[in-house]
Amino acid sequence: MIFGNDARRYVRNFNWMLAISCVLISLIGIVCIQSADLHSPDASGEVRKQILYVILGVPLMIGVSFIDYRNFQRWAPALYGVNLVLLLFILRGGHSALGAQRWISLGPLGTFQPSEPAKLVLAIALAWVLCRSTYDRIQDLWKPLVAVAIPALLIVKQPDLGTSLVILAILSAQLFFGLPKLGDFAIYAMGVLTAGAVAVGTNVILKPFQKARLFVFLNPNADPQGAGYNLNQSKIAVGNGGWFGRGLHHGTQTQLNFVPEHSRDFIFTVLAEEFGFLGAFVLVALYALMLLGGVQAMLAARDRFGFLLASGIVAMLFFHVLVNIGMTVGIMPITGIPLPFMSYGGSAILTNFIAVGVLLNIYSQKDRDVLGNA
Repeated sequence: MIFGNDARRYVRNFNWMLAISCVLISLIGIVCIQSADLHSPDASGEVRKQILYVILGVPLMIGVSFIDYRNFQRWAPALYGVNLVLLLFILRGGHSALGAQRWISLGPLGTFQPSEPAKLVLAIALAWVLCRSTYDRIQDLWKPLVAVAIPALLIVKQPDLGTSLVILAILSAQLFFGLPKLGDFAIYAMGVLTAGAVAVGTNVILKPFQKARLFVFLNPNADPQGAGYNLNQSKIAVGNGGWFGRGLHHGTQTQLNFVPEHSRDFIFTVLAEEFGFLGAFVLVALYALMLLGGVQAMLAARDRFGFLLASGIVAMLFFHVLVNIGMTVGIMPITGIPLPFMSYGGSAILTNFIAVGVLLNIYSQKDRDVLGNA
């Protein structure tokens, strides 16, 4: 525990901008979820559950911020092992919905999606792996690649393309900062592009519906009532908001359920339609403050593990924001990635609060006497 002068120093070094921006975004998310589910009796309990998740998440974030982030370096192998067991269990005993098998049923408590905490666990595991070698030789690159490939393939089989892409973003960020030679990273990047071309050009990795989403992104009018329906309705909703929005509970696309999954992957359309460009600008500004706080944690890290871990978490959050908002306005393909702290879902929001708690701890230790560390 922290007492006296240590407590005052901890409060002084607490990254209030990062923590407060996350809490404010989650409150905006609750308002938008309530509006999205207003005329959906089957989803009437979502807003109550989301409030509970936020009530649990905020103290969880604060609690994790008191845990020395260097403990995660010791716990990395165990966390990675538990993560693999959960992902393997999903393939056999997972709960299925909407054509995917991604969840573990918790009875009256709802469901748990292991692929959400898997992103944070892999950021921890990759930072640990990259700290165990200098990686002066490109031959050593197989270690982090294999560490990521095993859980990533298990997630692809669910199928969950969106989470797989987030994991790729985490890996890319940590390799960019962790590899000593830029040329080695360039070789890795070329390999990723080649693998992407193979995935799009064959049926080896992507399911037909996933490929259809990518092709519709290139030509939205190719299948307006099928694969392109979500994209078209989302763009209509965003444009419908104008500068100041149609008002809370007055968004036609939202209230008439034209946009599917509008409390989850398409929650941004609710905000954009009902609060307009001004509301969207405020949200993006809050995300910018959140990411800036994450970058501050990266720069404040006092060791290699802390820096790489922070870079992985920031990449995870940034990729979520970029792709989710991008897909709702038509500049990114639809991949089913939730919007951090906004989209409905306990596994996602609790994972994000824990991840921010880790960043808060990294930042708080910019002075080593905080938390009693030498």
